Amino acid sequence: MRWNTVLFDLDGTVTDPKEGITCAVAYALRQQGIIADPDTLTPFIGPPLHESFPELFGLTEEQTDRAIRDFRVYFSRQGWAENIPYQGMAEFLESLQKAGQKLVIATSKPEEFALRIMEHFGLAAYFHRICGAQREDRASARKGSVVADALRRSGTDGPAVMVGDRRFDVAGAHENGLPAIGVLYGYGGREELENAGVDYLAADLHELKQLLLQE
Repeated sequence: MRWNTVLFDLDGTVTDPKEGITCAVAYALRQQGIIADPDTLTPFIGPPLHESFPELFGLTEEQTDRAIRDFRVYFSRQGWAENIPYQGMAEFLESLQKAGQKLVIATSKPEEFALRIMEHFGLAAYFHRICGAQREDRASARKGSVVADALRRSGTDGPAVMVGDRRFDVAGAHENGLPAIGVLYGYGGREELENAGVDYLAADLHELKQLLLQE
């Protein structure tokens, strides 16, 4: 195999979190008098919240802190479960695990939520480590920091690759000297990923499996 270790983004790569994330964002904005249709909030899927709220809605630092707190109220109550693994994901992960690859989650989502989601859907057993951001440490949510932490904690030896659906995943991989595979079934799209300098693209899990297991 070309890579001994495969790092996976979570949202838009392993599971589809659209309902939970967009409804949580809409709830957080509503607490500040901003009404937004959840269907317009998919750009929040992927990047850290402390970047998205000011970038997309012009919130101040204080407003952003409050929005993140309100987001987590909704998400911890119900949003984490408003999520679904992509079809065929369990079988796909099992095939990689059986082939001897070390699988690691590297997500900007708070680690406690990532663990809860993976355990709820029965996917945690396929992963050597599930690594995410720490709640009160904004720097830990940067994708480059997440990837570095995941590599360190997983004891990676040998070639590794990052799989994700957004430009942030590509940037985090390259910051740590890893190639990046972009998946086209998530929320970034071909143009975003190619503009970010993605190394490989996979349209679906079949293509992704071929890329990961080829010699």
